[in-house]
Amino acid sequence: MPRIALTVHPDDNVATLLDARVDERSTQQGLALKAGIPFGHKVALRSIAEGEAVVKYGVPIGTATAPIAAGDHVHVHNCR
Repeated sequence: MPRIALTVHPDDNVATLLDARVDERSTQQGLALKAGIPFGHKVALRSIAEGEAVVKYGVPIGTATAPIAAGDHVHVHNCR
């Protein structure tokens, strides 16, 4: 069963994963995921360039500190 990913605003470039199936490699929307992304964490919906805003709920919540590929985990290791 695919993972549940919540996107709230059309400008969002990340979604929040709402289940604990960390070994599942896709979302209900068909986005290919890296394995191991925990419940409640963010995943990139598209590529995000280094220095680009990370947008959740239509609001910038941080800046990418490295290039982030679609399906990658977005967290403190690549966003500040």
